[in-house]
Amino acid sequence: MTVSDSATRASDTIWVRHNRIDLAVHHLTNGSDPTHRPLLLLHGLGERTPDVVPPTVRWPGPVYGLDFTGHGRSTIPVGGGYTSEILVGDVDAALEQLGAVTVLGRGLGAYIGLLIAAARPKQVLGVVMSDGPGLVGGGIHPGSPSVAFPAPWSSSVPDPFALLELSRDVRPPDYAQTYVRFVLESSSLDRALMVCAVARPEWLAAVAAEPGVGHGTVDEALQFYAQL
Repeated sequence: MTVSDSATRASDTIWVRHNRIDLAVHHLTNGSDPTHRPLLLLHGLGERTPDVVPPTVRWPGPVYGLDFTGHGRSTIPVGGGYTSEILVGDVDAALEQLGAVTVLGRGLGAYIGLLIAAARPKQVLGVVMSDGPGLVGGGIHPGSPSVAFPAPWSSSVPDPFALLELSRDVRPPDYAQTYVRFVLESSSLDRALMVCAVARPEWLAAVAAEPGVGHGTVDEALQFYAQL
């Protein structure tokens, strides 16, 4: 696996451009086999890529972590405007540099993992969906349009706009199921999605109920995909 020349390496961080956003993609380890397909970590809402590979994550190849827009070391946009689909664009930009990956998504990252697998089924070779902040989202119905907004000049990390707007992200079960079917129809894998979360909000319960979606622990899912 090689990183595109258009990416800029700074120590263990690859800087990737997504429109006006500079995304931090952290290279955490090469694993025991640097030539193996990478694992890409997608963090939960309000989190960032961990400094080291979590001890519960076993993967033979390189492990990378993406800081979503407004999180970690990635750019904080002015005035918010966050949606899950924008974060999918973040991952897509990272894939342009990393090539084919397996995704381990935590919380919000699990939902984004589902969406990017539907958009890029040939590059996303397996998604492991686990518990974490932002897993529930905003439920299945739109909430009140009258909400308090943080000051638009705020520069704290994570971006308060991200916490506010992504926590209201509506996720109807049938919408999630549509993406599952896109994944299963286009992927070459027998089990392109593995639900490993204990918490099962309505959208994830619908995903887990779809034929062809796998179940198990995070470690079981990672070892399954590591053999591909």
